[in-house]
Amino acid sequence: MTRIFQTRRWPDTAEQALDGLGDVERRTDDRPLSARELRVGLASADVFCPTVSDTIDALVLGDLDLSGKLIANFGAGTSHIDVAAARAAGAVISNTPDVLTDCTADVAMLLILAVARRAGEGERQLRAGGWPGWHPIHMMGKQVSGSVLGLVGFGRIAQAIAQRAAKGFGMEILVWNRSPVASDLLAACAARQVGTLDELLARADFVSLNIPGGQQTHHLIDAGRLQKMKPTAFLINTARGTVVDEAALVQALDQGVIAGAGLDVFEEEPRVHPGLLQRENVVLLPHLGSATMETRVAMGLRVAENIRHWQAGEPLRDPVA
Repeated sequence: MTRIFQTRRWPDTAEQALDGLGDVERRTDDRPLSARELRVGLASADVFCPTVSDTIDALVLGDLDLSGKLIANFGAGTSHIDVAAARAAGAVISNTPDVLTDCTADVAMLLILAVARRAGEGERQLRAGGWPGWHPIHMMGKQVSGSVLGLVGFGRIAQAIAQRAAKGFGMEILVWNRSPVASDLLAACAARQVGTLDELLARADFVSLNIPGGQQTHHLIDAGRLQKMKPTAFLINTARGTVVDEAALVQALDQGVIAGAGLDVFEEEPRVHPGLLQRENVVLLPHLGSATMETRVAMGLRVAENIRHWQAGEPLRDPVA
């Protein structure tokens, strides 16, 4: 029987699907596992199912022999896995693309609206009993409709954001991508691709980050890039926290280089830079991008589908390249 190691708890429906595929070991207390515990799980199981909260690096992999084993990631991003080292140890790797596109795009729009219209600040004032009542210049924010949205990266999630922003809010869509984007994809949301990231940063009212984590994108948004943005612009990140130099972002906010930020991911999760926590012009969410019941179940079912393909000796549905 296939031995399956599940690092964190999933919704019941997804766990039931996993239980039908083998002998599953899972923790009942749903806490982050130590590097040693992750290593033991990798060594003992045929199929290892990690999440974004599990760092599978050289320390964990060490000299393990993972020949013939499957690392079936619960999530689309794999920057928490040293993919090259895991492959060198003999493992094949799958992920769960597609199924979290819409809910992550929804959260990006939530952050855009919340930070632009000062929703978090307003709710805090109201709950604290500090609302003085309506008056014409109270808590004025930035209008989202008709503004310019700059999308850094144009994968599935960015395309879904563009559809919502263009068709729902009449936003002008600019795209920067490391490779040319097909004209039909751009036309679907009246988007235009710009030649450089700096051009996008200089023109956008909202800059939305939609690129993978990893060494190639580490601190892509640093102090210099933040200086390229408008002082009235907002930074939105639903990608990976490491894409942004958080210390540089705090400094930029302190100095009024940009108007604010909406963040669902952080550089050292679950730690959040203390300079962000007390700022009224920053909206912070605890990595809720895929956090709907429908999506998390779908992610688990996609993991199960990849395991079934692996068990049958068939090509994986979602191999990580």
